[in-house]
Amino acid sequence: MTEPSVQRDAPTDAPTVASDEDPERKWLREVYAGDSARQLTVRAVAAGMVLGGLLSLSNLYVALHTGWSFGVTITAGVLAFAFFSTLERIGFLKTPFGMLENNAMQSVASAAGYMTGGGTVAAIPAWMMATGRPMPAHVMFFWISAIAMLGVFMAIPMKRQMINREQLKFPSGIAAAETLRTLHASSHGGDDGGKTRSLIVGAGLGAAVMWLRDAKARWMPFNIPEQIAPPFTWMGVPWKKWTLTFDTSLLLLAAGAIMGWRSAWSMMVGTLFNYFVLAPYGLKIGAIAEVKYKAIVSWTVWFGSSLLLVAGLLSFAFSAKQIGRAFSDLGRVFKKKQPASVAPYREGTAQPEPEDPLARIEVPTSWFAMGMLVMTPIVMVLGMLFFNMSWWMGLLGVALSFFIALVASRATGETDTTPTGALGKITQIVFGVAAPGSVTINLMSANLTSGVAIHSADLLTDLKSGYLLGAKPRQQFLAQFFGVLAGSLAVVPAFRLLVPRPDVVGTPSAPAPGAISWYSVAQVLGQGLSRLPTSARWLILAGSLTGVALVLIERAFPKWKSYIPSATGFGLAFTLPGNNAVSMFVGALIALYLEKKKPALAEKYIITVSSGIIAGESLLGIVIAVLRDVFHVLQH
Repeated sequence: MTEPSVQRDAPTDAPTVASDEDPERKWLREVYAGDSARQLTVRAVAAGMVLGGLLSLSNLYVALHTGWSFGVTITAGVLAFAFFSTLERIGFLKTPFGMLENNAMQSVASAAGYMTGGGTVAAIPAWMMATGRPMPAHVMFFWISAIAMLGVFMAIPMKRQMINREQLKFPSGIAAAETLRTLHASSHGGDDGGKTRSLIVGAGLGAAVMWLRDAKARWMPFNIPEQIAPPFTWMGVPWKKWTLTFDTSLLLLAAGAIMGWRSAWSMMVGTLFNYFVLAPYGLKIGAIAEVKYKAIVSWTVWFGSSLLLVAGLLSFAFSAKQIGRAFSDLGRVFKKKQPASVAPYREGTAQPEPEDPLARIEVPTSWFAMGMLVMTPIVMVLGMLFFNMSWWMGLLGVALSFFIALVASRATGETDTTPTGALGKITQIVFGVAAPGSVTINLMSANLTSGVAIHSADLLTDLKSGYLLGAKPRQQFLAQFFGVLAGSLAVVPAFRLLVPRPDVVGTPSAPAPGAISWYSVAQVLGQGLSRLPTSARWLILAGSLTGVALVLIERAFPKWKSYIPSATGFGLAFTLPGNNAVSMFVGALIALYLEKKKPALAEKYIITVSSGIIAGESLLGIVIAVLRDVFHVLQH
């Protein structure tokens, strides 16, 4: 991220950028592993497709029951490392499975794992509720695959701005890179300064707490409570119902520690305003029916989503010069390319360096142009064939997707949270005006934009990991398409088994809380914007003005930036449960304290221990989910 002094910097072995030097040239000289490094190999692709496909099934099951998904990147990296290390020890594997191979494998697995974000746990079940019929397997396969591929292409022009220049953190990307760096350093006998031990300790701690909290077996003497609720009330209602509790998940603490101080305190300020001021006001005027998270967020989301969208677009406008450079080669897409022979940078040739030092390494903007030219008509045709969208609706959806993806990717880069559900409401408003009277079009248009956004954010998170490790972005970009294929092939038949009929949605076997929310909003907005309550319209206006104000204040007083709320962190608070913000704030506060009191200890251990906690809790969380499913089947 771009926050200064009070926020923790990237790991010490990540590229640090001097103000008088081009950060991209510095990265190329000091971090890039070279053109000959083994990365996207056949075995990396195969392992990523298998692991990603399997983990996508767990994500599908968990998300249908809870509305949340597990990040699979670190989990896949640890599993692949253990598998190939075992093969190497027994002599079956002659060439070691390298760190950059594992990084490419993670890109494949991550893309597969996030195929649940293409609508399979929210928009598609909601579509089934609206139409009263199951979605055919071929429709689901082609639709979610097209959305994912479009999202991959959408990320191309954002990468260099957000990762290379702005140095946004993408906390999960940092955690993934640090995990791989630690694992592979220790496997070759290198001195990692105790990072392996701290990673293992973190993983063990995360796994232990996860087991004691969520593995509710009959033989266990006790369980850690999922939440700790203060004994207070607000407006006569316990804080617990306002979601103002402390979540005992160490994963949230670890995410807060990596996230950094400014985003965390901004989210906490937004949470306090949301649940102590805005939500009580909504309850008082009757806009919120009851003190329950779903009821609260269904109203406050209009403030948060409009703030995120307007602030993101305004920040994008202020970066027009840099963004323009990213698109500068579009005019050369159809021109004949002149042959050029540029020797690898690290070989120190006497040939003149090209004007763009990363031209042969980064994904060319021409690929973005060609991808859009190919995928846009495909999405338009699929929308016409499957969901009765007019051609212009599909085109409008693709255009909106870029801006939604831009905002969602920035939110992910700053806070590690991708607010696709909240931003999908913006699309639903647009199509409530453009196509009033159609609930299904309202649903699937929002599915298009939010699905594109989550896959763009996922690729950028993977590219952040590769950036820290010195990987070649082009190979990670290509890896995503193998993951999309594997995830679609795994998720579609599994969804058909878990949700065979519309009447299953909302039952104990498939609660699908995300689908219920999407369906409710579509029922209102699908009938036209006039059905949106007056209070929600005022929230949209207030959120938009707040987003503008935060961006302008930040630009007007750059030296005071650390004391100005981050628009992204503040806006996300109105779309999330309060306990998420509380736990992440505590994690960031602990990290800040260590940085001030014991800077050497903080620099050495914060990221590795946090990465271990995320890996350990994610691994065991999936194991527990699978065990529950197995025991459920055996009992019936």
